[in-house]
Amino acid sequence: MGGSARKIDNTEEETMQAFLVWLMSIAASFVALFWAFRFYREMMRADEGTEAMREIAESVRVGASAYLSQQYKVVTFVFVVVTGLLAVASLGMNVLSAWVPIAFLTGGLFSGLCGWFGMKTATQASSRTAAGARVSLNEGLQVAFRSGAVMGLTVVGMGLLYIALWFAVLYWLVPMFGGDDAALTLPQISVTMLSFGMGASAQALFARVGGGIFTKAADVGADLVGKVEQSLAEDSPRNPATIADNVGDNVGDVAGMGADLYESYSGSILAASALGVAAMSGPHLLPEGMETTSAQLSAMMLPLAIASVGIVASVAGIYAVRTDDQLSQKALLAALARGVNRSSWIVVIASVLLAIVLMPAIPGTLWFGLVPGIAASVIVGLLAGWAIGYWTERVTSDEYSTTQNLAGQAETGAATIIIGGVADGMMSVWFPVLIVSVSMLLAFGFANGGDFNDVHRFSLGLYGVGIAAVGMLSTLGITLATDAYGPIADNAGGNAEMAELEPVVRQRTDALDSLGNTTAATGKGFAIGSAALTALALLAAYVEGVRDGFVRWGDDVAHTASTDGFIKLSDTLVVERSGEQSQTYLVMPAREPRPEQLEQWRNIAGGSPMSEQDRVLVSGLTVPVDEATLKDFLNYFDTTLMNPRVLVGLFLGSMSTFLFCAMTMKSVGRAAEGMVIEVRRQFTENPGILDGSVKPDYQSPIAISTRAAQREMILPSLLGLLLPIGAGLLLGVGGVLGLLTGCLTSGFCLAVFMANSGGMWDNAKKYIEAGNHGGKGSPSHKAAVVGDTVGDPFKDTSGPSLNILIKLMSMVSVVVAGLIVRYSLVALGVF
Repeated sequence: MGGSARKIDNTEEETMQAFLVWLMSIAASFVALFWAFRFYREMMRADEGTEAMREIAESVRVGASAYLSQQYKVVTFVFVVVTGLLAVASLGMNVLSAWVPIAFLTGGLFSGLCGWFGMKTATQASSRTAAGARVSLNEGLQVAFRSGAVMGLTVVGMGLLYIALWFAVLYWLVPMFGGDDAALTLPQISVTMLSFGMGASAQALFARVGGGIFTKAADVGADLVGKVEQSLAEDSPRNPATIADNVGDNVGDVAGMGADLYESYSGSILAASALGVAAMSGPHLLPEGMETTSAQLSAMMLPLAIASVGIVASVAGIYAVRTDDQLSQKALLAALARGVNRSSWIVVIASVLLAIVLMPAIPGTLWFGLVPGIAASVIVGLLAGWAIGYWTERVTSDEYSTTQNLAGQAETGAATIIIGGVADGMMSVWFPVLIVSVSMLLAFGFANGGDFNDVHRFSLGLYGVGIAAVGMLSTLGITLATDAYGPIADNAGGNAEMAELEPVVRQRTDALDSLGNTTAATGKGFAIGSAALTALALLAAYVEGVRDGFVRWGDDVAHTASTDGFIKLSDTLVVERSGEQSQTYLVMPAREPRPEQLEQWRNIAGGSPMSEQDRVLVSGLTVPVDEATLKDFLNYFDTTLMNPRVLVGLFLGSMSTFLFCAMTMKSVGRAAEGMVIEVRRQFTENPGILDGSVKPDYQSPIAISTRAAQREMILPSLLGLLLPIGAGLLLGVGGVLGLLTGCLTSGFCLAVFMANSGGMWDNAKKYIEAGNHGGKGSPSHKAAVVGDTVGDPFKDTSGPSLNILIKLMSMVSVVVAGLIVRYSLVALGVF
């Protein structure tokens, strides 16, 4: 029994078209995984260097594997508990799809696998990159970049494969084995699939927070005691925390980042697909003679088709990346830009063709009578990603004045460079906010024909915003390669220093590392920008989760009813039973309610059959749930700033980002304190460490960071899981919408600020180490190191974790929407 009895009933032509797109997605996934494996094999065949280089790399590999194994044990326990709760909610309370607990586990598993594969590749690549740099700068770049491409292609390959497999299960296999009664409507499939992202988001947050705490505790301890107090070189083998620092680059910047962007990539495709189905639910938008379900199926498959083309484009772009022996960042950035630009142009051309083939020809949205405006929305997303990346490069690279001027402030001490970095980071926020805001408006307008006021086209505009996020992330295979390349180059520099290779090798790895700092900051800006677009799409998709929750509630009550007719569910919801079918209705607020009529209506108990006289009380106020527009829902829940529930939700959402950052920053501080004490202890008890006659104990710092990360990652991660549920049960749907809006707006600005400030401090230090303002060991250098240690948790722990928090809270809200609409204090009439 369902609120919308209509199951999937597409023509043979549309079903074949969907099957072809699905096949294309599967093929593209295998292309990505094949090339990832190919690049991995190429990297493994490269020279691993001297015996000392191999020993150092092996120590890092062992430490990284031990940490991730321990982290996954903790995360597995949390996942088992959450899966049990989801099973109760779905099977016991019927407020969720029965597929959600399984999807939660598999989503987390795929996300964790992406991080694991990335870490294994990165730890194998560091010594080989250093060995390549002994030959030439281009050789080192090729090894590091192709190894980063393993991560990029693994993420997009596994993400698209996961979505395609689940679509096949729900769309084809469920009705095949369960019969027509088990078949799901396209809206049900899209909302169910959307909930799959919750597992990926939860795993990503644990990976980012835990890995970020590990790496920055080690980094801060190594820098403050080694560089500032003992004037040791970067990655000196005499520093006990050096190996822990290199391990941290892999578990935080690689494994954490892989899980993070897997979640972003999958979430954008799922959100856009759900919005596409919602946008095509009204027959008045469609060309004459086109079935609603056919249009919904086409709109659902378009994001998968764009992602498929993006994979092929990324592989083509990877082969365009090469350089000569110029050490300047501009030359190296130009090499990476060639690859990204080639991929982007391929996606632009393919998006236009795919939109023509798949999108319904909706009147008023066509360009030149042929090209759907949704194609322009994809291009807007691509351009927005490029613009945010370019801006991040301008404000964080030491080739430009912002970072160079910041480095100059180190001459007057640590305080001035810290103040300058905070101010410059805040100043850098305005452009990404402007870009994302303009992109939202353009993507919305292009998709719905520029009509911002037509209530029937509103969902079509939101679909444009969702598809823009897919466009931005379509070339993730290569853009993530530029990001993952950074920590590999950083580890290569550490390997070269500890193995005491010739100075020219360190110069080349420093050039690659400095480029890596910029590409990492660019990657973080890219991830944050895509998070903003994806989160807005998820905000709109949340309403679809609410719709599904209402339908489930109505179905449950209608199923137990003994006779046909109308049944009151609550003061704002009724259901009509008619034989084996049911239809749930919203009771919209009356413009001029009459007190006596309102009192009579409220006196009817929830769950009671309604008489003809009772139905007169809400005559003209009911709207079928499956036909209600987004604006109907916003009016139904009174989502205005004058509603105190919405306003409280906004404040809670804004507060949550600052609370989350405070928790993660304090975690890094506590862990770093233990690291500093340990490094000082070793120097004091074993003076021979400093003159090189005694080998430091590298394992104790690794153990300290591991214990601290496991202990400290739990509470911040639970904030993202529990706050949407608590706020929803207390404040209802309106409060959740306020919460998600506050979290998105404040979290986006805070994440950009922290990522850019951290990148500036890091490259300002590198700029001084290149011989400016006194060079290495000077007072300016020591001040810059202090600034860099402040920026470490900014750019590698709190900042990048915020975009996951934003999307995790959105995903959790979508998943538990059925619980909130039925059991919140607002739904129960208590508040």
